[in-house]
Amino acid sequence: MNKQDIAQTITDGIIKQLEAGTAPWVKPWHSKPNEGAPHNPASGTYYRGANFIWLSMLQSAGAFGTSDKWLTYKQAQDKGAQVVKGAKGVQVIFYKPLQVQGALNPTTGQHDSKVIPMIKTYTVFNADFIEGLPVDEVIEAPKTEFQTIEECEDFIKLSGATIQHGGNSAHYAPASDYIQLPAREDFKSKQDYYATALHELSHWTGHKSRIDRDFSKSKRWGDSAYAFEELVAELGAAMLCAHLKIDGQLQHASYVASWLKVLKQDSKAILKAGAEAQKILDYLVKVEEVEQEELQAA
Repeated sequence: MNKQDIAQTITDGIIKQLEAGTAPWVKPWHSKPNEGAPHNPASGTYYRGANFIWLSMLQSAGAFGTSDKWLTYKQAQDKGAQVVKGAKGVQVIFYKPLQVQGALNPTTGQHDSKVIPMIKTYTVFNADFIEGLPVDEVIEAPKTEFQTIEECEDFIKLSGATIQHGGNSAHYAPASDYIQLPAREDFKSKQDYYATALHELSHWTGHKSRIDRDFSKSKRWGDSAYAFEELVAELGAAMLCAHLKIDGQLQHASYVASWLKVLKQDSKAILKAGAEAQKILDYLVKVEEVEQEELQAA
């Protein structure tokens, strides 16, 4: 792959993510505890420039691995390790100063020399897909104990929602009717964990057995149904955060571009979204009140 191809690949990847409304290197949880800037433990250097952006984006997305350590195949072998069979490598750029012969200098009678940047590409693999690395190359600092916010814990528990923890994704699965969240300790703060949980809980309320909220059936929203549901869930999460008096980074702030499109198409969309978000708050608060009354009566 030449330098034009790799530059285009990196550029296209970033543009694709940004056009999708996502800055993929920013999210309210860590892919791994103490995840840092992408670096090469074999050379002891941190990746710079476009390589930093590219590898940060990829380790955040997780498809190529979530470790902040990236090595070439040979570097892994030199450490007695082995890249897992079938693992996908990532192309990065290497800059090296190259001294070349210049034009003849009529004064000195010698050819002047000049230094130009030589650009090469090479393939690196994420440490998640390298077996046998020395322990000191992959060891992670122990996770800090997660400090719960009891009011939030009780509120979410009383909803009756099924929540699973693990992996590198936060989402609600309508077909199976459960919420998936990364491990609590992977979040950057306890507030971010609860804000994300409340966002997904807002989606959870839309199930047909609860509020029965499905904008895909409405001609009014059409292709904007997904973005509108995200807007409703985000507003619902904001209301829930206010209700529970927490301040966290809401998970889907990256949908701003899609929301703007929806709002520009229909000036009344924000009124509808606000009304739907209020239904989420009212529904969950009502469930909380009913559950508490039943507990007190028991």
